Amino acid sequence: MAPRPGGEWSSALSHLALGTVSLHAALSTAQANRGAAAGFLLQALAAATMLASGLGTDEDCLAGAWVATVIGLPLLAFDFHWCTNGHLMCAGCFIHLLADARLKEEQATCPNCRCEISKSLCCRNLAVEKAVSELPSECGFCLCQFPRSILERHQKEECQDRVTQCKYKRIGCPWHGPFHELTVHEAACAHPTKTGNELMEILDEMDQSHRKEMQLYNSIFSLLSFEKIGYTEVQFRPYRTDDFITRLYYETPRFTVLNQTWVLKARVNDSERNPNLSCKRTLSFQLLLKSKVTAPLECSFLLLKGPYDDVKISPVIYHFVFTNESNETDYVPLPIVDSVECNKLLAAKNINLRLFLFQIQK
Repeated sequence: MAPRPGGEWSSALSHLALGTVSLHAALSTAQANRGAAAGFLLQALAAATMLASGLGTDEDCLAGAWVATVIGLPLLAFDFHWCTNGHLMCAGCFIHLLADARLKEEQATCPNCRCEISKSLCCRNLAVEKAVSELPSECGFCLCQFPRSILERHQKEECQDRVTQCKYKRIGCPWHGPFHELTVHEAACAHPTKTGNELMEILDEMDQSHRKEMQLYNSIFSLLSFEKIGYTEVQFRPYRTDDFITRLYYETPRFTVLNQTWVLKARVNDSERNPNLSCKRTLSFQLLLKSKVTAPLECSFLLLKGPYDDVKISPVIYHFVFTNESNETDYVPLPIVDSVECNKLLAAKNINLRLFLFQIQK
């Protein structure tokens, strides 16, 4: 270890004491509670890395990589679950395992010991999460090492190499660059000196993009002025097809909106044969009218997240004219943000969403 100034020895001694106590606690609890022991061991490792001469050393990088390898994947989040035998899974892996089991009609199991896992059987390991938050991680901009608990704040607010934009981007400046070059660029930026005609062309392009974004919200506000509006909470329940190789699909119980009876169905990856083999996962849904109607029923509809869910769904309005001969829509995409959000829905026991229906009057 390189010689340290006198003011740093107290910090070094505190890390040494923390590491010693954590290592002793890990050895003492290894037989009784392997999950807690893992948390103490990671805390000891975090203290050991802080004893190095600096957080930017190669030894620190190797220490962080070693912990990531033990757990399974690079540590992208602080949430960790553990099975009944104490094996750790990050939140992303845990949700992915539950989603895969739902797709394959199997019981989800721990990848290490094959014991059953579920949201009720597994719980978060706060000791591990605390230890991981103290481990060093590399900033993606300046490549320096920081504790994971402050890395996000550093990258957003403090890093001098973080990517930023010119303050004149609102009048068309496309510059993106490191924060420490921002002042020099803005002083030399040519956009403030452009003529009115040049700026008008740029602003017209920006207005077109803005109008597309606002069109959806204006459409929703327009629908809210309709006379007949209905909404309900819907619960998609999982089922399997009767094929030789069964496929997962979802269906809701019958529900009544606008004095009509409806059903919603959903499928994964458009009924792809083996969606469990794909990392990219999507959901599409179909609205079916079960009642008989005396005249065509023209409706707009959209699905949003339920009141107690945290899934990210972008609002998209669909339109269809229902008749007795054409009483079901085509399958349309459920506008979830990405495959991670799709896995969250698949990992749940049921999918709870909110349906809005707007009847268009002639």
